[in-house]
Amino acid sequence: MAEPVLHLDNLRKNFGGLVVTDDVTFEVAPRELHAVIGPNGAGKTTLINQISGLIAPDAGQIRFVGHDVTMLPVHARAALGLARTFQITSVLPGFSALENVALAVQARSGTSLRFFGRASAETALNEAAMTALADVDLADRAEVSAGHLSHGEKRALELAIALAMKPKLLLLDEPMAGAGREETERLVAVLQRLKGRLPMVLVEHDMTAVFALADRISVLIYGRILASGTPEAVRRDPRVISAYLGDEME
Repeated sequence: MAEPVLHLDNLRKNFGGLVVTDDVTFEVAPRELHAVIGPNGAGKTTLINQISGLIAPDAGQIRFVGHDVTMLPVHARAALGLARTFQITSVLPGFSALENVALAVQARSGTSLRFFGRASAETALNEAAMTALADVDLADRAEVSAGHLSHGEKRALELAIALAMKPKLLLLDEPMAGAGREETERLVAVLQRLKGRLPMVLVEHDMTAVFALADRISVLIYGRILASGTPEAVRRDPRVISAYLGDEME
């Protein structure tokens, strides 16, 4: 059996007297799309923040591609191949879609100090950026200012920026947040095409999207993993139905 790309071992995080990550053990296999679901306040974003390096756990270990990254900063984890999108869109509105992605390619190449050096005018950057845009169905919007893209297109652009970093693991923090049904369906179709190319951790409230995409689902309740398994197993787990899904997925 292949070694997990990501392994969390008894991860714990407290904020004062509040336990927000409660001895979480969790792993992501190569090429797996692993969804993390749970109600608001369950600790999902706190868990993602610990994986990405934004906050440090109080106890436990995080291993990524064979390295102990528990105390490594964000940039060091990124250098190992960890990429993330956020709940709130974070693109450069005054730059075109192509320039946004080209800057990510430029940063990956180690020439990010030339930030204002017309990154999209350089052939190698341009080609790599266009490949990432095509992966998310934005090739025909390459020259459009990011500020003029629809909300769903901005979410897709964020995904293209992450892909341009050539990640070994992609963390997706509520990519469907704020998207309408048509935009959500488009994002789901993009992620379905990307499945198998790289492992992903998906935090998402849209259960239709989760059950359409996930190879495995972990349910987080009050900072603790309540259940983890295939979508069908999680859908039928009486503990999950009682604590979170209710009658929604029946």
